[in-house]
Amino acid sequence: MIKNKSLPKQHLILLIINLALIIGFGARFALRLNYEFLIYVGVIIGFLGLIAASIRKVDYTPATLTGLTVWSALHLAGGGVPIAGGRLYDVILIPLSSAWPIFRYDQLVHIWGFGASTLLMWSLLQGSLADPRRYPLALGIVLVMAGLGAGALNEIVEFLVASAVPESGVGGYLNTALDLCADLIGALLALVYIRLRYIAPGERDA
Repeated sequence: MIKNKSLPKQHLILLIINLALIIGFGARFALRLNYEFLIYVGVIIGFLGLIAASIRKVDYTPATLTGLTVWSALHLAGGGVPIAGGRLYDVILIPLSSAWPIFRYDQLVHIWGFGASTLLMWSLLQGSLADPRRYPLALGIVLVMAGLGAGALNEIVEFLVASAVPESGVGGYLNTALDLCADLIGALLALVYIRLRYIAPGERDA
């Protein structure tokens, strides 16, 4: 449990960055009447509030908070930065397939975002684990499935947004399936990072 009552400098910097993103992109979306991403701004504000309310009780790792902040920036930029008459979210970064729309900026954001979500799950769990190295396979499964659970929740949010804003760019079944595959890649990459950084054999737990 965090006992220091003062806000660490890193936390303050990340808070300022998040507020700047929310205010800047929020104003842009409001001026453009982009109700889809105004909803997402509200979701980000809600999660920022939850983290702020629990910051002194949960030992959020620096990688977790930084990862979530970068995710917010990537997500808001995806809907707020116009590219060639469309959105950054729709840009193909690397054309890997002629049949499927991969590899898109959207999938990059999912890989990063649900990697960060898996790091968040580690932050929430680590305080209750006596020895994270004791059952590495079980812990790995729990973390990856928790990260994927966050990804499934995101798809539910996207479904609700699409229902509320019919002209949204959420996409259909193929988009959802590709998103979930990207979520899995992000969760697995985060698990590798967690094992190397925090619970590798012979290293002290963070």
